[in-house]
Amino acid sequence: MKITIQSIRFDADIKLLNFIQKKANKLDQYFDQIVSGAVYLKLSKVEDEANKICEIKLNVPGGTMFAKAQCKSFEEATDLSVESLIKQITRHKAKNRAKSYEHKEFLRTYEVAEY
Repeated sequence: MKITIQSIRFDADIKLLNFIQKKANKLDQYFDQIVSGAVYLKLSKVEDEANKICEIKLNVPGGTMFAKAQCKSFEEATDLSVESLIKQITRHKAKNRAKSYEHKEFLRTYEVAEY
């Protein structure tokens, strides 16, 4: 999967970029048809300590998936975003399997009724 990482209004170090790439590559284990992905790292201007935002957008056949998390560190926000995307991927796959199964059942009944 091709993933682009953009840090907005700051420069991310190589260690953080490698961490994000490693976490994003784990998504391929759950769904191998991911076309591309984009990760946006932002610092919000909130006075709160949890001012780091990680947004992940995945392009998959049939649509896009998006997750956003705000935490004290970019690593924690990335973990939460990836967990959210894993849930979305499993739901997406289950939905597609159900549609495929219904379609196959329809074809079987149609073939039997035709003869």
